[in-house]
Amino acid sequence: MSHRYIPLTEQDKEEMLETIGANSISELFGDVPVSILLDRNLNIADGEAETPLFRRLNLLANKNITKATHSSFLGAGVYDHYTPAIVDAMISRSEFYTAYTPYQPEISQGELQAIFEFQTLICELADMDVANSSMYDGMTSFAEACILSLSHTKKKKIVVSRAIHYQALQVLRTYTKTREEFEIVEVELNGTITDLNKLEQVIDDDTAAVAIQYPNFYGSIEDLEEINNFIKERKALFIVYANPLALGLLTPPGTFGADIVVGDTQPFGIPTQFGGPHCGYFATTKKLMRKIPGRLVGQTQDEDGNRGFVLTLQAREQHIRRDKATSNICSNQALNALASSIAMSTLGKQGIYEIAVQNFKNANYAKNKFKEQGFKIIDGTSFNEFVIKFNQPIKEINLKLADEGIIGGFDLSKVSKDFNNHMLIAVTELRTKDEIDTFVEKAGELHG
Repeated sequence: MSHRYIPLTEQDKEEMLETIGANSISELFGDVPVSILLDRNLNIADGEAETPLFRRLNLLANKNITKATHSSFLGAGVYDHYTPAIVDAMISRSEFYTAYTPYQPEISQGELQAIFEFQTLICELADMDVANSSMYDGMTSFAEACILSLSHTKKKKIVVSRAIHYQALQVLRTYTKTREEFEIVEVELNGTITDLNKLEQVIDDDTAAVAIQYPNFYGSIEDLEEINNFIKERKALFIVYANPLALGLLTPPGTFGADIVVGDTQPFGIPTQFGGPHCGYFATTKKLMRKIPGRLVGQTQDEDGNRGFVLTLQAREQHIRRDKATSNICSNQALNALASSIAMSTLGKQGIYEIAVQNFKNANYAKNKFKEQGFKIIDGTSFNEFVIKFNQPIKEINLKLADEGIIGGFDLSKVSKDFNNHMLIAVTELRTKDEIDTFVEKAGELHG
């Protein structure tokens, strides 16, 4: 019998469990919380033929609400942006879609060059000296930046704004959970931006770094210049978690004196797939170059003077002094970094600027329309997101909007009780005037 996959027999299972040292499949997955496990059998008959099974599963899948079936105003870190067709065509080539960071540069020049170009593009966007070959996602990059600041400054305190993505803050807490000597101080908000008076008060001589998001989680643009003035006096590092698309329009963090700029390149060529994978970027100054986590690709020349690429700064703690390592990151997102590089290169400097401007204009057009409808808009200068207040739970609003063909914004009550009945709305360049007007109209009807 031919199979489209290699079947797993009972004997195979037993041999696997014996080798692992588990008595059952349940024991093997014992660390998975019971609350998220399916407590019933799938509603599929034993031995159902493949063709009718696929038909039934496709009918079920077609009931899903997606950005292909509905207009999406959901952002909160993952955005619906234009992706040039060439991106999928290129990353589907076999020499790329199985590629990893190469250890044999003499036979991997194409992949190394692709990574080098990614690093270069990130440096230009962020106005920084050097970038690594990518990281798992923006939140990993953010946590790694904070850990680097503790290691570099030998100080114990990190000051972070509560306007940073709440999941990024969760990742940072996980990183520092076993290190009681480290202190994370969260600065409260003034509307949808960081309260600068409170920020200035908590920065002291024991502060290793101050971390800000730009634009922040609530869509507002922080005053990086003013914040950097607070930091300089205390000799702390300045970490900025930045949306790379926004940097096509906004002044880059490096211009304001940022020491480390991190973020996620999802806006460039990476789909809004549920849960990832994404691609984090990490850029910094020459001063901190040798402490960058992950890998770096460098440009050089061979003995004949030809341009070539190599992994550089590899004799580091991750490889030869692991007990002194400042990071356990020894990998990167080669395929997604390539997708982002292709998207950025295809769009070019002018294209990225124009898309960023469209995001800004569309979001502020929607913002004004909501104001005309009588909605309370939480103050803040917006790039492509903003916060509005409803008179009922957002979960109920979004269920009703879905019936109208609209994916509503993010329910901010998941982040803080202070934002009950508040919705974070994202309006990208892909949203048309008609879609925005319809969304505002339907939301107004539900708001009453």
